[in-house]
Amino acid sequence: MLYIMLFPKMIAGPIVRFHEIAEQLTDRAAFETVDHKLAGLFRFVLGLAKKVLIANVLGEQADHIFGMVLHGEPDHIFGTEPALVTAPLAWLGAVCYTFQIYFDFSGYSDMAIGLGRMIGFQFPENFNNPYISRSITEFWQRWHITLGRWMRDYLYIPLGGNRVSTGRLYANLWTVFILSGFWHGAAWNFIAWGAFHGLFLVLDRLFLLRLSKRLGPLSILPTFLITVVGWVLFRAESLTDALRYVQHMFTGPLFTDRPFPYYTTRFWLTLGLAAVFSFAAAIPRIERRELAILAHSQLRGREAVALGIASSILLVLSVMYIVGSNFNPFIYFRF
Repeated sequence: MLYIMLFPKMIAGPIVRFHEIAEQLTDRAAFETVDHKLAGLFRFVLGLAKKVLIANVLGEQADHIFGMVLHGEPDHIFGTEPALVTAPLAWLGAVCYTFQIYFDFSGYSDMAIGLGRMIGFQFPENFNNPYISRSITEFWQRWHITLGRWMRDYLYIPLGGNRVSTGRLYANLWTVFILSGFWHGAAWNFIAWGAFHGLFLVLDRLFLLRLSKRLGPLSILPTFLITVVGWVLFRAESLTDALRYVQHMFTGPLFTDRPFPYYTTRFWLTLGLAAVFSFAAAIPRIERRELAILAHSQLRGREAVALGIASSILLVLSVMYIVGSNFNPFIYFRF
């Protein structure tokens, strides 16, 4: 009953299975320390900052651009029809949503993990810098990790996993991801999103993994672009809207006689920070350092002070944004 009612895992966050915390329910000593509570507070505030300072700022503009492309919503500068929206602007909207969904989902996961640590539980990690992936296969090893494990254990392995013929293996991969799309929403665009990722998982097995090894770190870029296109399928309200938006990304005008919409310095700064935080871990040393900070269980004096100061600053900034903004979507809860 305690496992079922455990608040940090109920609404949003990692998919926590009973066996992963069974011992923690009875042995409370290991995680009931001041260091764990302070690290948990920092993790919670970090997730809150990801959500409100990055995801919300970019999500507001993503909604605006998607509306312009698909519905020709009035704009104070454009005045506007969908045809007047350029392909670069459509790409900007897709990239904004790409960062929004990552910082929203990972932010809620960080908050759940942080709350868990504050009350003495160690939850599994759920996101590990997915946008530095060099293939779609690697992306799904880094994105919503606990969901990937759930699909593996309860869908992929019961279907036979990889201990089957090559054709059956490809069918299994595609089936799992089509069902994953359907699980996220009962609409054709979600099924298309699952089939899209399933297709690239099959192509990875056929030849893309060999190609990505040859490209090395450069393979991060095509993988990211594939992911961006996939998120358009996920974001659109219907498959028709998704295909229309993707078409505009690739065939829309590069320039128009109207100026590119002006966005505030805050927006561009947030977009830049999102890119830095998403791709900095492509440098192995930075990734190792980041994982070490998040996994810390015993803090030295300087580390505790630094975490305390960072948590205070991020908490103040986040509360200021929440108080001053009425745009606060809970997109993780929808899926």
